[in-house]
Amino acid sequence: MPRRKSVDFKRNIGVDPIYGSELIQKLVNIIMERGKKQIARRIVYDAIDILLKKNNGDKDKALRTFYRAFEQVTPAVEVKPRRVGGSVYQIPIEVPGSRARSLALRWMVKAALERKDKSMGLRLGHELLDASEGRGNAVKKKLDVHKMAESNRTFSHYAW
Repeated sequence: MPRRKSVDFKRNIGVDPIYGSELIQKLVNIIMERGKKQIARRIVYDAIDILLKKNNGDKDKALRTFYRAFEQVTPAVEVKPRRVGGSVYQIPIEVPGSRARSLALRWMVKAALERKDKSMGLRLGHELLDASEGRGNAVKKKLDVHKMAESNRTFSHYAW
């Protein structure tokens, strides 16, 4: 029996006012601290401006680069601890879509925070560029999680 109630509906967060993307709106909400949404939007738009400069001002190519970076960071499997008998096993499980999206955005923001650039917009923009090319700390985090799941594949029969 679950300890928490299951959620019957998903709250609509709306779309981003400039690009009309729900994913960009979600990224803004993750970056936002203390309700300062305009500052968070400025950070995300500065990052997308870096993608625009890289793609010679083509808005569609910049958004494709953003979505490609997001797909590169989105995990397919993760490990969850499960207590069996007296020991705890790391059991690989598939990641549901909404959790995979949340993890990917969280990892991108955390990797951007660890970079050494002047502003958060620059950090996030460079992290998005790196992620779209398959490198960067966010992609490394995804690969580490996949490697951990692969090494614990023998315990997958405990997933029930």
